[in-house]
Amino acid sequence: MIKNLAGKTIFITGASRGIGKAIAMRCARDGANVIIAAKTAEPHPKLPGTIYTAAKEIEQAGGQALPCIVDVRFEDQVSKAFEDGAKKFGGIDILVNNASAISLTGTLDTNMKKYDLMNQVNARGTFLCSKLAIPYLKKSSNPHILNLSPPLNLNPKWFKNNLAYTMAKYGMSFCVLGMSEELKEDGIAVNALWPRTAIATDAIDFIGSVEMRKQSRTTDIMADAAYQILVKDAKSISGKFLIDEDVLKNELGMSNFDKYAVEPGNPLLMDFFLDDVEGQESLPMGKDELSSAASGSDVTASMNALKKLLSPELVQKINGVYAFKITDANITDWYLDLKNGDGKIDSGVFNGQVNCTMTMNSDVFNKMISGSMKPTMAFMSGKLKIKGEMGLAMKLEKLMSSLKSKL
Repeated sequence: MIKNLAGKTIFITGASRGIGKAIAMRCARDGANVIIAAKTAEPHPKLPGTIYTAAKEIEQAGGQALPCIVDVRFEDQVSKAFEDGAKKFGGIDILVNNASAISLTGTLDTNMKKYDLMNQVNARGTFLCSKLAIPYLKKSSNPHILNLSPPLNLNPKWFKNNLAYTMAKYGMSFCVLGMSEELKEDGIAVNALWPRTAIATDAIDFIGSVEMRKQSRTTDIMADAAYQILVKDAKSISGKFLIDEDVLKNELGMSNFDKYAVEPGNPLLMDFFLDDVEGQESLPMGKDELSSAASGSDVTASMNALKKLLSPELVQKINGVYAFKITDANITDWYLDLKNGDGKIDSGVFNGQVNCTMTMNSDVFNKMISGSMKPTMAFMSGKLKIKGEMGLAMKLEKLMSSLKSKL
């Protein structure tokens, strides 16, 4: 293990915000040089931070920074950033492939523009940046490539609801598998790091809700775990698919991770692609009228419970139509109209435009209605498939909380 990252040069894609920026800030505290390779040169109307504001914060933290406008889909931009970084800092020691694109959609709902974007940024971008980094890394005394990508889990549940995203993200992991062997004789470590839980980033806000963020950890846990990997002797660790919690347990003896929780005490959502730990939900079941439904394939009692919430005010607030497809129930199709009149819930297919379709089995549906499973948890664990407006789907969490308080 090297003492720290003082004087080391780290090239980080997507470092203007989120996990990439958090890793940059952690390295900066040692006095590292950080090449910020990201697209955001102008302020985004909804998202904070640019490569320039990130550079300022890195320098204030004790490091040196070089902001580079880089879209990892374009070889000329990536190549120039490496050249400029090596010229300014005298070389490059570490590459962190963090840039990623996400669309949690099924095959029919994934247009080819989204497919291409995910594969060009995630898989191709990682391959390209790694390819161009290798000549520089070969000159480093402790070279590392770290990809923020998951372990290669072939459980079909991680493919069935968002195949294109899984393919793109696994492409980053395949780079770890192949390059770790390919570059072994060069002494270049190639590893992957993935979070145990959801992390409060812009991606969480994009696919989820405020409630999902509250059930996440901060980016600091990934930054601290990445740091522990990057200070290790490159020849002692390569080809590993590492989880943030496990790294901190093994390297620092850490057992309590509460300091990383966005809201300590809230149950945490487990991240995608991990089977060994299920998300913990401690909310109690609803009242007796739901107890029998929760254990069987009948959802009628749950639907009747939902009727208690219908009101013109709720219709005005939600302004959307849900379709529920219950895969194992006697009646498979239901709809919840919170767009018209006083609202309506009934069996059958809605005669009009549906804004959000949710597919699950009866057990998952009944648990969501009773409050013992949140929709975000069901979705993150692959038990709930959502088609249509994701934001509308996440509004169900507040709806379920209202139901629980009224029963």
